[in-house]
Amino acid sequence: MPPGARDHFVEFVVARQSRWLRTAYLLCNDRQLAEDVVQQSLEKLYVVWPKVVAADSPDAYVRKTILNVYLSETRRMWRRRERSSDDPTAGAVETVDASLDDRIDLARALSRLPRRQRMVLILRFAEDLSVTETAAVMGCAEGTVKAHTAAALRALRKTIEFELQGVGR
Repeated sequence: MPPGARDHFVEFVVARQSRWLRTAYLLCNDRQLAEDVVQQSLEKLYVVWPKVVAADSPDAYVRKTILNVYLSETRRMWRRRERSSDDPTAGAVETVDASLDDRIDLARALSRLPRRQRMVLILRFAEDLSVTETAAVMGCAEGTVKAHTAAALRALRKTIEFELQGVGR
């Protein structure tokens, strides 16, 4: 890679790495795995950097790569039947108004969702992507994104209602 392209890659990564780590953490609910996913993604992106820069949206290209690496890692983990026992609060995502308990509850609720539903919610609400952008990143139809969003939000509502009922007893 030419020196100028290398410098551009480094600048691009430095400016966005914390956001990518947050996205990966929300997907994985495991800080170490999130770091591994981002690192593997950056390794892949470095090799094809000219292609990334030439893409219509380099940020979308990176998000797609992170999702693909995450999916590969979870398949690999599934085959090994390994489950992480890490504290779900480690590396919790910072939000302005949410208390620590709220963030822990959200991380737990997200981790209970099916993988594709979790991905849709993270892309739509944490990454603030539109339905169209989310569909492009996930490689599916807009209707699929809408269906996963509705199902995931419905499941989260049920989880929250169930937990609130338990508090009153």
